[in-house]
Amino acid sequence: MSKKSTRILIADEQHFSRLRIERWFNQLGYYRVAPVQNLEELLSLVEYGSEPIDLLVINAALGHGKLNLLDFCLDNRQLARVMIYDGQRAHLPVITGCAQQMVHVSHAVLPELPLIQRLMALVDPLRPSVGTVISVR
Repeated sequence: MSKKSTRILIADEQHFSRLRIERWFNQLGYYRVAPVQNLEELLSLVEYGSEPIDLLVINAALGHGKLNLLDFCLDNRQLARVMIYDGQRAHLPVITGCAQQMVHVSHAVLPELPLIQRLMALVDPLRPSVGTVISVR
């Protein structure tokens, strides 16, 4: 069973993308999901939030030209784990080593259910596993 307290933040400019990703999480039993549509909303929630965010799912294009997304995610203690999707278009490198435990870069244009299931096996290990995860690329 998933932890009902798992806090998930979805950041994407496209309403349809946010809605679709949120529905995938809902199908897996996660309902504490907050969608944001721009970088300013994201920064406010992360900076002023009283509790850390368990998972940030963010479109790489959201920070493009405005923020070094990798550095922001790696250096922010409010973010327990991050998945950056559409990383290929933003020319983000694949991360290895210790940083890979916290930040995952996916080249998928939009994360689909199997990718989210594998990621949640890392974020919420108390939930029955859907398989062993080695990489979420």
